[in-house]
Amino acid sequence: MEKNTNKKSASALIGAAFLMATSAIGPGFLTQTGQFTGNLKGSFGFVILVSVILAAIVQLNVWRVLCVSGMRGQDVANKVLPGLGYVIAFLVVAGGLVFNIGNVGGGALGFNSLLGIPTTYGCFLAGAIAICVFLYKNALDAMDTLTKILGGIMIVVIFVVILIVKPPVGMAVKETFVPTAPMDSIFPAILTLLGGTVGGYITFAGAHRLIDAGITKEENLKEINKSSVMGIGIATIVRILLFLAILGVVVETSTSPATTLDASNPAADAFLQGAGQIGYRFFGLVLLCAAVTSIIGCAYTSVSFLKTFSKTIANNEKWFIVGFIALSTVVMALIGQPATLLVLAGALNGLILPITLGVCLIASQKKSIMGENYKHPIVLLILGIIVVVISAYLGITSLGKLSALFG
Repeated sequence: MEKNTNKKSASALIGAAFLMATSAIGPGFLTQTGQFTGNLKGSFGFVILVSVILAAIVQLNVWRVLCVSGMRGQDVANKVLPGLGYVIAFLVVAGGLVFNIGNVGGGALGFNSLLGIPTTYGCFLAGAIAICVFLYKNALDAMDTLTKILGGIMIVVIFVVILIVKPPVGMAVKETFVPTAPMDSIFPAILTLLGGTVGGYITFAGAHRLIDAGITKEENLKEINKSSVMGIGIATIVRILLFLAILGVVVETSTSPATTLDASNPAADAFLQGAGQIGYRFFGLVLLCAAVTSIIGCAYTSVSFLKTFSKTIANNEKWFIVGFIALSTVVMALIGQPATLLVLAGALNGLILPITLGVCLIASQKKSIMGENYKHPIVLLILGIIVVVISAYLGITSLGKLSALFG
């Protein structure tokens, strides 16, 4: 019995890591990587390095506070300031819904690139795959398994493309630590990548999964830290491999007439130029895996922000998740490219991160939330405050984009 329990706990720990990692690597991230690598060349390695460090600070702080306290993000916020949890839940769910519409669109493009399926049908196929996961009897186990499998496929496929394009690894390593691109081009890329990889629901995906698995309290802190570090590691590996795959193409074409990637789909164009039609199909597979895992992670985490406020939602969680995915799918099929909505979602994510991280840092100092004996590492606290300031700047910048909605 104890052996089965340990096995289940290990599965949940790995599942939480993959859920967080694959949620952070959605269709938007693939596009950003293609665009920024095309613009910054090897210096994008420096952007990845800085964004990974900042994201790690966020995740280590949030996972510790939520899992040790045993409370989800919205409940911690309500403990810090009554009513704040409802505001955060609204922001996360609203932003999550809009991003999930984009994730479904990414799945449709993945099916189109991989198998030539029209995007309208691809939307429903991507949504249906994600829904089937939650119709399974042991939905959380199915979610853990699928995110592991699809995450593994992404890593293997991108690595194969790297072997084909043979990127300049030495140049990439050098510019990762000594970038040659101007800082006024690098800084916006860091802010964009940070908001897209630890903004909104993504920050909470893994921690909420561990809470649902009952892996909480200070005695499980070692396992909680392991899972969060594993998630950060998986996401970092995919980011680096994708960067190298695209960099190989960018450098190779820099002396030819095709000096830039197709702006409408830079990552797909890189795979096409680097490995021909098979590379293009590979990209479709990577995009499909990224989209489906992001749909699952987004729907699960968004609904987890509502279930502590309503017994109806808590008792029928999987049906609300299914409804969330179905709504995202139908909206995507009806409106096509939700450009305006994505601008709003970007602004919401920019606003959510400094608020949620700030709340967690305040909570880390409250014995009424963390327990009498818990002591939050002072280094994590100081670094967290720095990231709050940086992400607050991102939020202010994102607010400026809202004018596009009313122009």
